[in-house]
Amino acid sequence: MKRGKKYTEAAKSIDRAAQYDTPEAISLVKKAAVAKFDETIEAHIRTGCDGRHAEQQIRGAVVLPHGTGKSVKVLVFAKGDKLDEALAAGADHVGGEELIPKIQNDGWLDFDVVVATPDMMGVVGRLGRVLGPKGLMPNPKAGTVTMDVTKAINEIKAGKIEYRLDRTNIIHVPIGKASFTEEQLADNFQTLMDAIIKARPSALKGQYLKSVTLAPTMGPGVRLNTAKFV
Repeated sequence: MKRGKKYTEAAKSIDRAAQYDTPEAISLVKKAAVAKFDETIEAHIRTGCDGRHAEQQIRGAVVLPHGTGKSVKVLVFAKGDKLDEALAAGADHVGGEELIPKIQNDGWLDFDVVVATPDMMGVVGRLGRVLGPKGLMPNPKAGTVTMDVTKAINEIKAGKIEYRLDRTNIIHVPIGKASFTEEQLADNFQTLMDAIIKARPSALKGQYLKSVTLAPTMGPGVRLNTAKFV
């Protein structure tokens, strides 16, 4: 794959064979973010889990202390008083059954996170084929199926992120923007890693963290020393 001049230049300062400690990795990844926009810094965590087994699945959510740097649009499925509560808490869209055809037939997806009260999951379940593949289905483990919609919305707006294994047993999550200070990125990253380590499945035998890499949207990745997290 042919890389651009900026990517090639940024990659020169990173030793692909090395594993860096967190402070140096964050410093390098910030310098590698040379695009004209404020790049997202992402963590890519390759695990030794086998997601095909339910007892080795990882899924949860954590609030990053400095947020993600991105404004998040929240859709809430609720009814009655909970609709007003959701609006008062700052939800971008609220509704119920009337939203189903809009999403299913019209392809409306102007939201980043979906929250639902438990009594609406029968309705939301009909959107599984649309929301599921995009990672948008509400889930109790992620705190997005709840009667406390105010708390859910506040946490999401404050920088709550969801983490889960993809099909190759890797977790991909944002930890902030290139414009964040090194201290802010380090705080966010440590908060994420604490949650990931705590989420280690008890059924897993062998190595949990195979590799941890930080990378900007358009730049090269920087590998971290995983021994520091075990």
